[in-house]
Amino acid sequence: MVYYQDENVLIRDMEAGDAPAFFEAYTAQGWHPDEDYYHMRMREAKEGKCTALTAVYQGQPAGAVYVYFDVQEGPFKGKGWPMIVDFNVLQKCQRKGIGNRLMDAAEEIAAEHGDAVCLGVGLSKEYGTAQRMYVKRGYVPDGSGVWYQNKQCVQYETVCTVDDDLELFLYKQLKK
Repeated sequence: MVYYQDENVLIRDMEAGDAPAFFEAYTAQGWHPDEDYYHMRMREAKEGKCTALTAVYQGQPAGAVYVYFDVQEGPFKGKGWPMIVDFNVLQKCQRKGIGNRLMDAAEEIAAEHGDAVCLGVGLSKEYGTAQRMYVKRGYVPDGSGVWYQNKQCVQYETVCTVDDDLELFLYKQLKK
């Protein structure tokens, strides 16, 4: 399904050919992707657990995001809100409006399943662009503080590793 299209950007459902393209592109920017990860997300989409979206820029996969319909853990478990997971745009494709188009589509899908949408964002500087974008889009912290590996951190607790699992959770009320 196509969710958005203009002369440069296409937002569509993820396809099998996206997995090797993302693997190659993320490896080129110094990350350590796992091609099976994308296949798992597509399988979960086929099972109806989520929608897996790919942003295509000038004919090449440029980013992805997943909208899950039933939050299984964290501060939003049981609220009935969809959750945006693993939003990402390739570094070479950033600052072209792709991320906002991808988030627009994700939020439209989320609005079909709930009156709010939630997400977690990493706390290191590598997530700075996403942190700023989420605030500009109206996301606010849920007030539960910092979480590490799906466990709420306690004041004065030592969290030894600042990695992708150290997150702040945000939410946004949606308009139907």
